Amino acid sequence: MSDGGLRVRPAGAADLADVVRIERAAAEAPHWAAEVYAAMVTGDAEAAVQRCLIVAEMEGVVGFAVAKVLRLGQSAVAELESVAVAEEMRRQGIGRALCAAAIAWCREQGAEVVELEVRASSGVASGAIALYTALGFIETVQRRVYYRHPIEDALLMVLKLR
Repeated sequence: MSDGGLRVRPAGAADLADVVRIERAAAEAPHWAAEVYAAMVTGDAEAAVQRCLIVAEMEGVVGFAVAKVLRLGQSAVAELESVAVAEEMRRQGIGRALCAAAIAWCREQGAEVVELEVRASSGVASGAIALYTALGFIETVQRRVYYRHPIEDALLMVLKLR
């Protein structure tokens, strides 16, 4: 996907340092080891759990999204695990473009639904809940004391693809 100067594409090994840099700078993002991201780029196409790492670039990588699909026999369930955009690039549609690309990938993998957890405060602080709602996600449940550092509730949101 390309929009103006924005290009959204699957990540490659050359993108991993930028992905880790953006992730480390985003306190609200899940913090994974660099090896976890590297495994997403080289993933096993036959595994029951598939993950994709998508990057957005505008004169360099400015954000990324991670999605996974779990195959359950003939059906599949997806999770949007992480979306992070460099702080100075937020509120420009990059997160929306990353989410759209991740959702499209999940649909291509045969997922029937996409789930995500988001910090309960994300609607106020970052607008993430508003973004997910605009993309069609519906809040289904609140998970008490789900996050650590800081301790916070999570909202589970679901998008039906079929």
